[in-house]
Amino acid sequence: MISVVIIDDEQKARETIQNILGLSECEIQIIGEADSVESGYELISNKRPDLVLLDINLTDGTGFDLIKRFDRITYHVIFITAYEEYALKAFKFSAIDYILKPITAADLLQAVEKACSTIHKEENDVKLSTLLSNLEKIKKIVLKTAESIHIVQVKNIIRCEADVNYTTFFLENGDKLLVSKTLKDFAELLEPAGFFRTHQSHLVNLDHILRYDKTEGGHLVMGDESIVPVSSRKKDEMFKLFEKM
Repeated sequence: MISVVIIDDEQKARETIQNILGLSECEIQIIGEADSVESGYELISNKRPDLVLLDINLTDGTGFDLIKRFDRITYHVIFITAYEEYALKAFKFSAIDYILKPITAADLLQAVEKACSTIHKEENDVKLSTLLSNLEKIKKIVLKTAESIHIVQVKNIIRCEADVNYTTFFLENGDKLLVSKTLKDFAELLEPAGFFRTHQSHLVNLDHILRYDKTEGGHLVMGDESIVPVSSRKKDEMFKLFEKM
């Protein structure tokens, strides 16, 4: 989900932008609007959006004045203006795109798609970098089954599989441990230690992957010869991860 704020001094322009954004294939959430440098600064500071749709001429200054108020830019910008002569300056501020008024749906949607692609790529790059830099941090995990409390070496876990509110751990020695916690709980703990969630119901240890087979929609074969599906939305992220291993 990409969070967006709209900053324009014309209410009609803001309404037009909102209507066009509703047509986008990107998952977008509009989290606020503003009409000036001052209100725009407060909005961005409080909401921390991923993307700012920013008019250049505002009631109390320019969009450039607004950006200059931030010591560190943590968001992407699409400039919107009625004046073509601002284009070069806009790109000097590292704008994703520059749109002339009157706004057309085609121009805005194209710019937003480009922004979404850039933002998702950055998020994935950060996630992969964090994952690879933290592989050695977690050594052991405590797993509580109905009968026992197990101290398990993380490196000996081949994979985990969801079963409603339970998770089954498949270990290198062939043991299976059923734990009354969701897979989501363990994914948050184990992903920094070299695990990857290939599917809503599956979490795998990267060190135990034998291969990826492209047949039947694509799946992983693990060290114990088990077959693990890979959802279509996870494939690109997984392939990028393979390149870094």
